[in-house]
Amino acid sequence: MPRRVLVTGAAGFIGSHVVDHCLSAGLQVVATDDLSGGFRANVDRRADWIEGDLRDAQFVCSLWDGGRFDVVYHLAAYAAEGLSHFIRAYNYRTNLEASVNLINQAVLRDAARFVFTSSIAVYGAGQVPLSEDMVPRPEDPYGISKYAVELDLAAAHEMFGLEYTIFRPHNVYGERQNVADRYRNVIGIFMNSALRGQPMPVFGDGLQTRAFSHVDDVAPIIARAPTVPESVNEVYNIGADTPYSILQLAAEVGRAFGVEPVLKHLPPRNEVVHAFADHAKVRAAFDPPAPLELEAGIRRMATWVREHGARDPIEFAGQIEIERNLPSSWIR
Repeated sequence: MPRRVLVTGAAGFIGSHVVDHCLSAGLQVVATDDLSGGFRANVDRRADWIEGDLRDAQFVCSLWDGGRFDVVYHLAAYAAEGLSHFIRAYNYRTNLEASVNLINQAVLRDAARFVFTSSIAVYGAGQVPLSEDMVPRPEDPYGISKYAVELDLAAAHEMFGLEYTIFRPHNVYGERQNVADRYRNVIGIFMNSALRGQPMPVFGDGLQTRAFSHVDDVAPIIARAPTVPESVNEVYNIGADTPYSILQLAAEVGRAFGVEPVLKHLPPRNEVVHAFADHAKVRAAFDPPAPLELEAGIRRMATWVREHGARDPIEFAGQIEIERNLPSSWIR
């Protein structure tokens, strides 16, 4: 049973929920984040807080100054698939180089397990439902960086014996999601638009399908991984089963806010049209409860969003590296 754990991306959406579940299990939690997309208020005060940037190898090394971690939960990432085409160097520094810094220290400091949140973006466009026995063929730099970390963990295990568990979540939503992010998290974008009395932006015809996963169907399983013997050196899809179109999602968000959704159709962007996954493998190992139905999950998130209010959409804080083919709605 682990006792002391590190959670990266701890001030972010999924990461802060993983912190909660680790604390509830009686673990000593060290929480770290650079606050580029998260909020300090998301982190339970019982966790030991350290702010810093995982791209800084010296900072990563300093995280171990207080002693050994039994488990490293690595959730820190900049998870904007569509935008990743245009911020390629930033994407690889943030999602790949930072991860390698962390893996190096996990090896050097003898961590017992490395739990990594990857993404179904590693699959690319393929047959659905997506299953773990498919060969990943990521189509965007974000998915490429996530798959590279998966491969690096497998190599670190073969060379150094570092045990790992990899989860591939998809389209996660719920309380604490950053609704101000204009590049990702469509449910948050729709809810923020509804509160602001503005149209919901839809790329293309809105017939793209996704299976939207409430955070309570994802974070508890991630936190439990080190206690499940079958999860050693395994990869799992994790999330909801039922796909919905973006148009159906807009209607559901409208119902939760008591408004008739007004849509603003934007030119289509380069994205996977249909993406939902098979979860037989994670169910066999973890035996989780049935996923929360979308209607109930949307209502829960809507209540939280109302309590916290609308936010002005934020621009990407870094440098857009390539503007060619950048969606017009993202141009400053």
